[in-house]
Amino acid sequence: EVQLVESGGGLVQAGGSLRLSCAASGFTFDEYSIGWFRQAPGKEREGISCMSKRVGNIYYVDSVKGRFTISSDDAKNTVYLQMNSLKPEDTAVYYCAASSDMYICSTFGSYDYWGQGTQVTVSS
Repeated sequence: EVQLVESGGGLVQAGGSLRLSCAASGFTFDEYSIGWFRQAPGKEREGISCMSKRVGNIYYVDSVKGRFTISSDDAKNTVYLQMNSLKPEDTAVYYCAASSDMYICSTFGSYDYWGQGTQVTVSS
């Protein structure tokens, strides 16, 4: 059974950093693409970053490029999202998800498995 559990959210001041973790079980990272999504109040959920380890692809949406970094620790079966230079507009619930499309991670409609989400709040 595929399971994803996020952690690491919290309250941080603008300009600060947080690192989100996504602990995965039931699969290995070369079988699935992993994506990070967020949903702000009153807005649709958006995909912000993803990785496909099978082909070595990493993607970032423009709004987080240069500030966020996705990485993985295969030994721990955990994916991370390092978030630096946080802005109030980054405030959202952040989710990790897995897609069986192991080659193209940026097709954000293809994600099948989801974690429960973790709240990130950035104060101004």
